[in-house]
Amino acid sequence: MSAARPLPRALASSRAHSLRIPTRSFLQSSRRRRKDDADQNKTVESASAAEPSLSTENGNWVSRSIARAKSSKPPVKGPNTSKHYTEEQYAELEKKYSAEQVEAIRAGEAAVNPEDIVNQGVINRGPMTLDYVDDFATIRPVIDKQPKAPETNYDPKLRFKTEDELTEDVGNWAKEVFSEANEGDLDPVQWQKFEDNLRLTVGKPEAELNPRDYEAPRLRKISDPYIRAQARASKAGRDDDEMAERYQRLEKITGMNTFQMKQLRIKAMVQRRVVNQTRMGKIASMYSLVIAGNKDGMLGIGEGKASTGDSARRLGIVNAMRSLTPIRRYENRTIFGDVKAKVGATELELFNRPPGFGLRCQDKIHEMCMCAGISDLAARVTRARNPMNTVKAAFQALTNQRDPEQIARGRGRKLVDLRKVYYAGNI
Repeated sequence: MSAARPLPRALASSRAHSLRIPTRSFLQSSRRRRKDDADQNKTVESASAAEPSLSTENGNWVSRSIARAKSSKPPVKGPNTSKHYTEEQYAELEKKYSAEQVEAIRAGEAAVNPEDIVNQGVINRGPMTLDYVDDFATIRPVIDKQPKAPETNYDPKLRFKTEDELTEDVGNWAKEVFSEANEGDLDPVQWQKFEDNLRLTVGKPEAELNPRDYEAPRLRKISDPYIRAQARASKAGRDDDEMAERYQRLEKITGMNTFQMKQLRIKAMVQRRVVNQTRMGKIASMYSLVIAGNKDGMLGIGEGKASTGDSARRLGIVNAMRSLTPIRRYENRTIFGDVKAKVGATELELFNRPPGFGLRCQDKIHEMCMCAGISDLAARVTRARNPMNTVKAAFQALTNQRDPEQIARGRGRKLVDLRKVYYAGNI
């Protein structure tokens, strides 16, 4: 029989149960504790079933508990402490238990501090438990990260005082100290207080005494993409003189400004090393195949070859911008009918699809459709699947679509879209 408080509570009730502390556990050790509580309940039930044996087997323990209870002071009760048994409850316990058992209950009441029952906690031993006990309510200046002051303490106009301003502060302090009443008396403590409270900056007092950070706050993100692109270009300076001249030439050829050309979706489809055999030997260079599109019906491909990969890619981008071609799109989402194309040993066929079908095709054709603004399309590539020929064949198929208006005009007919006229585009 235990001297703890939960035991007499369990013995006094018809159904044994242990006292549970209102705690929240987020670790796996809570299941183990519930299992231990169940084992303790079984022990209590077996102890209550064998009541006469408590006085004989544990007589020495009972006598020691009684002596400790008589010598110890009663615990102090408070507003948040657990209540003790009343005399009426002890009278009810005496009807069910022997005198020694009741004395053991009184010893348990005296031995256990009620405040410990309320405030006690179990140290979790789960897999995420720390190896040490720490109070996270206190902040250690060496280990923990100090909390930052509020942003209102920041003063953008904060500056250091000049020598004249500091001299003026010292003069004002001297006039107050060396007054007629205190003439000739200089206390070092007063100078120390003045030196500790002297401000070295001009601005908000909180910005110097409790600064948020020694660095300036981060600038807010600019929502306008045009301003953001200009700021990024001016700050980084990525465009060299050669690319700037090419952009100026492209503005005259394509009719787009620099900002529109930078907003194009550009993707390098093929990059590899090539070799040209001459009488002087093999001359190696880099080859790049690039596609460009505005995601709204314009698509172009360009090839570039140079001694380095970056130069070849830049040359391919310029050629792709120069070859931008309009792509016919039905309802701005798919193509008109089924189209076939053949380049070298590569043959492919493109199929139009209903709304919501998506792009179910090869990765190269998928990127080209994304650049052209096509969202519903299916493709099938037969025979050779060379990446370079696949891109060229897909571009050829997209640009060689037959316009239904021209076909109807050649046949002397009038073209009517049933989905738009009769069904309002719902089927």
